[in-house]
Amino acid sequence: MSEHPNTAEGHEHDDHGGMNKAKIWKVAGILSLITGIEFIIALWAIPGGHIPQHIGNYIYIALTLVKAFYIVAYFMHLKFEKLGLQLALTVTFIFIIYFLVLMLIEGGFIFHHSPNF
Repeated sequence: MSEHPNTAEGHEHDDHGGMNKAKIWKVAGILSLITGIEFIIALWAIPGGHIPQHIGNYIYIALTLVKAFYIVAYFMHLKFEKLGLQLALTVTFIFIIYFLVLMLIEGGFIFHHSPNF
C-alpha cells in the first residue's frame, strides 16, 4: 500500500478566519445584549408608553441590522474575506434593499391614487 502523509496545509485549527473562542463569546455576548435591548423595547418600552411605536420600530430595525452585520461578519466569516468580495456583497445588498424600498413606496402610491382600488 502506498503511504499518504497526513498533511493539512491551510487547515490549522487555530486559524478559522481569525476567530477564536474568546472572540466567539464576545460576539455572542454582543448579540445577546442587542437581543435583550430589543425585548425591552418590544415588551416594556412601547407597551408602557415610554417611547412611541414608530420610534421604537426604527430603533428595533436598526438593532436588528446591527445583529445581522455581526452574524454575517463573524459567523459567516465575511469580515475575514478579501475587500473585493466584501464590497461586491455589500453593494449588492444595498441595491436590493434600495429597490425593495422603492417598490414598496411606488406600490403604496399606486394603491392610494388609483381609482381601481
